Amino acid sequence: MDMRVLQYFLIVAREENITHAAEILHVTQPTLSRQLLQLEEELGVKLFERSNHSIYLTQEGNLFRRRAQEIVSLSDLAREELQREKMEISGRIAIGLGELQSVREMGWYMAEFQRRHPLVKFDIYSSDNEDIKERIDRGILEMGLLLEPVSIEKYDFIRMKTKEQWGVLLHKENVLASQQVIRPGDMVGQLVVTVHIDTPVHNELRAWSGEHAKNMANAVNYNTLYNAAVIARERKGLVICLKLDSRFKDMKFLPLSPKLELGSVIAWKRQEMHAKATEAFIDYLKTEYSSARQS
Repeated sequence: MDMRVLQYFLIVAREENITHAAEILHVTQPTLSRQLLQLEEELGVKLFERSNHSIYLTQEGNLFRRRAQEIVSLSDLAREELQREKMEISGRIAIGLGELQSVREMGWYMAEFQRRHPLVKFDIYSSDNEDIKERIDRGILEMGLLLEPVSIEKYDFIRMKTKEQWGVLLHKENVLASQQVIRPGDMVGQLVVTVHIDTPVHNELRAWSGEHAKNMANAVNYNTLYNAAVIARERKGLVICLKLDSRFKDMKFLPLSPKLELGSVIAWKRQEMHAKATEAFIDYLKTEYSSARQS
């Protein structure tokens, strides 16, 4: 499959107009239309619905668009890494970050590494453990900041120094808002928004809740906090979450009691061939954390 044709496809999908796309790509409209038809024939599916003035993606086209964007992004990343200057560390490091307090810790090391190697750029992707690990396995991300407990048998890792504190973000009009802490059983009868079930982190929260876990109404599950907090606020419910620096109108954070704190790790695939910039950043982190343990 020609990379140039994939780029044609992405531009047409974005513009939803063959004429506009042809002008952007500096090709004739018949040439562009022919390339798209050949792509559909090669894939054996219809990618576009066509009208007199517009062109729209089919369901199969939307699926292929996501994959095509990943392919083009990986190709651009590979090209940039191969063309970097030999005597200077340069390139892009794609790193996944969970919504964690340890992002501040990682951010300091990223900034210091860039101060030493100004030609290095970071691409950050925010999500949860499972999504970040999947993208590392597929080669889209080089490394990821993951909340423990997490399965990392396939990875090398460094444990972060920051501890992540669990608690509840709830509406100020919620009946629990007058308390100083949230104890097991307090959330029974409440509309609860919590992390996705059947994950190691969710199992930790169930263990904390003990016998009360089965009586809790987990109405909504989430992977990143912002939308979960908005839903809880609108329904005057609560979100079981980590303590972050984020602030939400009419919402307050209460810690769990007994205290529940978890760690986090920065992880990358074991025995993987990394680009020069990524290898240099991993070596830098190993040196910094080794020095911190010895001091």
